[in-house]
Amino acid sequence: MAVTIQKEEGDLRVLRISGMLKKKEFDAVINAEARSWESQTHVRLLVLAEGFQGWEQNEEWGDLSFFLKYGDRIDKIAIVADPKWEDDLTMFAGSGFRRAPVKFFRPSQSISAREWLKE
Repeated sequence: MAVTIQKEEGDLRVLRISGMLKKKEFDAVINAEARSWESQTHVRLLVLAEGFQGWEQNEEWGDLSFFLKYGDRIDKIAIVADPKWEDDLTMFAGSGFRRAPVKFFRPSQSISAREWLKE
């Protein structure tokens, strides 16, 4: 499994996930990114789930500390993945529970996902 995040133009961050998502690896990447933010940083997040196979079994997925500390600093989330993961990934992103809109896109719509994030 691989999890990476990179800064692109302006406030865009691209989170790439593949394989089986592991809690410790995911936390390490997102927490390191958030620690680099200035006090007023807000970001737009593009999630690219390529070859995604789901989540490892781990009770710690219920830990909401990142969401509570940084959730309001994410302005928009676009998820690009195989349609079979749409419900699970939008729920994982907190769609309906966070202020930021979350929208799902198929792999063929990655350009549309980037455009939506800029709106």
